[in-house]
Amino acid sequence: MNNSEVEFRRRVERILLSGVMLPGQYIGGEFGSVVKRREEVRGRFCFAFPDVYTIGMSNYGLQLLYAIMNRREDWSCERVFTPYPDMEAALRANGLPLYSLETFTPLKEFDVLGFSLQYEMAFTNVLTILDLGGVPIHCGERDMAFPLVVAGGPSAANPEPMSDFIDLFMIGDGEELLPAVCDGWLELKLGQNGLSRREALLEMGKRFQGVVVPKFYSVHYQNNGLASCPQPTENGLPEVIRPVIVDDIERFEPPVKRIVPLVECVHDRVSIEVMRGCPGRCKFCVSTVQKRPIRVRGVESIVRIAGESVRATGSDEVSLLSLSTSDYPQLDLLLSRLRDVLLPYCVSVSVPSLRVNSQLGGMVGQLTTERTSGLTIAPEAARDEMRKKIGKPITNENLLSGCEAAFANGFNRVKMYFLCGLPDESEADIDGIVELSLEVMRLGKRVRGRVPIVTTNVSNFVPKPHSTWEREGMQPREYFSNVHSRLVNRVRRTGISLKYHTLETSFLEGLICRSDRRMCAIIERAWRLGARLDAWTDYFKFDYWQQAINESGIDTTKILNTTIPDHAELPWGYVRY
Repeated sequence: MNNSEVEFRRRVERILLSGVMLPGQYIGGEFGSVVKRREEVRGRFCFAFPDVYTIGMSNYGLQLLYAIMNRREDWSCERVFTPYPDMEAALRANGLPLYSLETFTPLKEFDVLGFSLQYEMAFTNVLTILDLGGVPIHCGERDMAFPLVVAGGPSAANPEPMSDFIDLFMIGDGEELLPAVCDGWLELKLGQNGLSRREALLEMGKRFQGVVVPKFYSVHYQNNGLASCPQPTENGLPEVIRPVIVDDIERFEPPVKRIVPLVECVHDRVSIEVMRGCPGRCKFCVSTVQKRPIRVRGVESIVRIAGESVRATGSDEVSLLSLSTSDYPQLDLLLSRLRDVLLPYCVSVSVPSLRVNSQLGGMVGQLTTERTSGLTIAPEAARDEMRKKIGKPITNENLLSGCEAAFANGFNRVKMYFLCGLPDESEADIDGIVELSLEVMRLGKRVRGRVPIVTTNVSNFVPKPHSTWEREGMQPREYFSNVHSRLVNRVRRTGISLKYHTLETSFLEGLICRSDRRMCAIIERAWRLGARLDAWTDYFKFDYWQQAINESGIDTTKILNTTIPDHAELPWGYVRY
């Protein structure tokens, strides 16, 4: 570090020591992090995760892309997360910019700043990071001196609600696309042609598959009140944006020496993606559409990575990630091999994504309960008839068989995830959620001799872009309020732990994801009013959003609660999976 960098770090450390909550999340220096001096590399990329450190450091994609970029000698990859409000206030009060954890570099000094958009309720965090980092929040206010601001991830599939703030969206898998975009931008930035930022962005939009630069796409508003499908305004730009798909995930290994967080995170474990894609065709699910086709990592590759990672980091849990890990072709063999390798280290194996099928009972018998004594499953609906309607061909017979095997194998907790507000839903479907939960509880008592812990999570159905039900209208808030009341009354004094999403959060999630570029003004207004960390109950203030929506004059029922006709264009229609 030079003298100015040393002084900047000292100033930051002084405010951290003066009472900022959980200062360990702001100092970097973790085992496994990579620090490169700026004179050693050609380009500098900062991975911006728009949530707090304890969430971002649990994200598999961050660890993977961080490793991919840092394996290159000519690029460095650093990290930044959304600060808590106390740290934001301290930085602003002391006139200090938000910085990267590896080298304490202000964000405005990077070549590329990349956001992973995992959830719509984190969109205001993007503005916080940009503004604190010294980067203008509006695309049109940046020149070539500022970093290219890119975004990818599941919530980038509809670029329109964030189109005022993100220069360039990347659609699809990032392992190949992100390095290519970084190289392309650096080439244009350092080239001899003296391109303006507009010219450089236009070239990026023409050059790369899976890239969309919203400023070069125009919209008009239809009779139904929704925006039309955006159309390119410049020659050479694609009318349809197709995702980039990595054909072989084996070519991109997760890091063995992953970054070990300095503070306790939501998930403190070694995560390995065993399969990308899902054989299911659930009508409500957008992930199965975005992650097609199915690609598998080999058994021996997974076992080797798991063993090396445990020895390198000291982690006591390995998690097998995919949309439906129980559909992994050689799961029995994989679990057996992992037990052989990991048991001597007292390391457990968790499978957080289990499909409720005829194999469930046999599979849970191979899972360990040393630290994870709970079974997590997602029936989505409580009755077999409704599951057929939503495209999830599982039965209660399979579910109960799996739970019975889990209880017999030492598990004492079952967590189930359901949806309410599905099309054609009846009162019997709602009541069935409680009835099925009670049946699982009684089964556990019969097998174990004592009552198990049963947690029932109920989410409000949001028809997401690119899912089969993308044109469906969302149920009004009054409907969900009645469902929640019905469930609360029925679980009273049963011992079931009932949890459900708040109405305001689901309302905003649906409004943002289904909206067009008019949503940008609402997001910015809510942020300027004080909206911060909206995904966190402790910080979420719906009043800010309500004021911003009222000031916009937008009819939210047309966007959120009205079914879109088959002939009508979609605001996200230029992105097609």
